[in-house]
Amino acid sequence: MNASIGVGAASGEIEFVPARAERSAVDVADADCDNATRVAVEPHGMGRVRAIHVAPEQEEPMERVERAEAVAGRGLEGDRYYDADGTFSDREGSDLTLIEREALVGAEREYDIALESGVHRRNVTTEGVALNHLVGERFRVGDAVCEGTERCEPCSSLERHIEIDGVQEALVHRGGLRARILEGGSISEGATVERA
Repeated sequence: MNASIGVGAASGEIEFVPARAERSAVDVADADCDNATRVAVEPHGMGRVRAIHVAPEQEEPMERVERAEAVAGRGLEGDRYYDADGTFSDREGSDLTLIEREALVGAEREYDIALESGVHRRNVTTEGVALNHLVGERFRVGDAVCEGTERCEPCSSLERHIEIDGVQEALVHRGGLRARILEGGSISEGATVERA
């Protein structure tokens, strides 16, 4: 049986939510409200941007912004990768990094850890879209058109930044997606994420 684990809104207890093969549903407690939000993760569907983070320099803390300008072949204005100053700047197709909110919630629950906003060091936190399915695919994030280049597996520097033992293991195969920005445009919180 295909199922996913969710957190009950009222009790905070873990519950199993049946899922169809092509889609899964996850209940995640929203930090801003007392109710849970049902999130349908669609491998080929449309998701949303939940948060945007940039770090002006390598090793600097990530800062949350409401909107960022994506520039083709460079990255997000104001981010270290835009100025070719990121850890993986020499890696082709690292203009933009994305991570699923559902993956973060799952990692927190399964490894009994708490991840502060942006500590994952990814630019865009999404909701409702299976990012691993976008490797080799073109997709739109807000007004920008991107192409998924590879999974963004966690590295040892992530664990150094977070200083939580086990976080690297917790995010294996759910550390997000690296993407090349093909056409620039504005990305804002709440913007859609969908195949182009």
